[in-house]
Amino acid sequence: MIERYTRPEMGALWTDEARLQAWLEVELAICEAWCKLGVIPAQSLAHIRETAAVNPERVRAIEEVTRHDVIAFLTALEETVGPEARFIHLGCTSSDIVDTAGALLLTRAGRKILRGLDELLTALEDLARKGKGMLCMGRTHGIHAEPTSFGLKMAGFYTEFARHRQRFSEALAGMAYGKISGAVGTYAMLEPQVEELALGLLGLLPEPVSTQIIPRDRHAHYFTSLALLGGGVERLCTELRHLQRTEVLEAEEGFAEGQKGSSAMPHKKNPISAENMAGLSRLLRGNALAALENMPLWHERDISHSSVERVIMPDSTILADYILHRLKKLLTGLRLRPENMRRNLLSSFGLFFSQRVLLALVERAGMQRQEAYALVQACAMRSWEEQKPFRDMLGREKEITSRLDAALLDELFDPAYYLRHEDVIFQRVFG
Repeated sequence: MIERYTRPEMGALWTDEARLQAWLEVELAICEAWCKLGVIPAQSLAHIRETAAVNPERVRAIEEVTRHDVIAFLTALEETVGPEARFIHLGCTSSDIVDTAGALLLTRAGRKILRGLDELLTALEDLARKGKGMLCMGRTHGIHAEPTSFGLKMAGFYTEFARHRQRFSEALAGMAYGKISGAVGTYAMLEPQVEELALGLLGLLPEPVSTQIIPRDRHAHYFTSLALLGGGVERLCTELRHLQRTEVLEAEEGFAEGQKGSSAMPHKKNPISAENMAGLSRLLRGNALAALENMPLWHERDISHSSVERVIMPDSTILADYILHRLKKLLTGLRLRPENMRRNLLSSFGLFFSQRVLLALVERAGMQRQEAYALVQACAMRSWEEQKPFRDMLGREKEITSRLDAALLDELFDPAYYLRHEDVIFQRVFG
């Protein structure tokens, strides 16, 4: 089950009506620029502003005949504006409108995504602080390694998502460029000042060298940043899925009253949110590949990128918005199970203290490292095979007890030792 999308403000950016409205914003800004340069009379501009309106149904009907969306849009405008419509689209080509409006929509969508990232970072910080000092097993290759804390796990994810935010913020800034430079970017029928004035009104910067389009490396940067974000989401969700396995159960997703986990097995509580987001993140990464493929267009442009962007622009931004909202909801409702964290720590018989014993033999007893390693490893393997406490195995080994007394061995088996620098890391992350 995928939770219903309840973020209509992002979806509303990508309706036909919103797309045509963005085109109209660009056309009106160009008219404003021409008016400032004395080409369009002020009264004509006022009339255009007052009467220009878009009707998606009418545009679609005209497009059935013209087979060209921008011409259909301009034709529909002529019907509402009248003779003054001759000043609309003056000197422009279709991509001046479509690309600049696309930049407008992507920057607006991007600002919503940044807000979602900020909310997610707050949730991660709250969870990190909640889990600070909460000892749990750190695992490498899925195998017990040494203790960490749940707080440190989440602090690590916090720093990663802070990097995702920085990368996407940079990509968003790189996307805030428009072009109103004509058929091949030479301003032959326009003036660079028209572009500068119009884009200033729209809050965009002029593309330094455009062809008929804005270069697609800007778009690729935007969508690959979202792909990296998707990779981070799946990494976090994979961790949460593992922690919810029955044998581990150190955390649980929220489970609402009346919720069901399986049509066959009434006992089931599944990590469905984490699984859903892991899958959806793969779509973000797939769409980034399409954006990269859009970069090498023929000469000053071809149209092979257009059909791709009609899909990936709405899909990736809506997906990112949904995923961030859903992930924040998962984290704020996550149930931590510290009693199971302690149980899992004890389940490997204290083997995770092996490095402390190794280093004590080297640093305090003066043994050669490889000799000490072999000695400690032999005790560890016996502990694992016999399923008996590692501390007991060490106490039976004369080569060890002759060098490390019982009091020192007991000191080495203090799990709190592993969190002695937790405050330093938290200070580094959260200040």
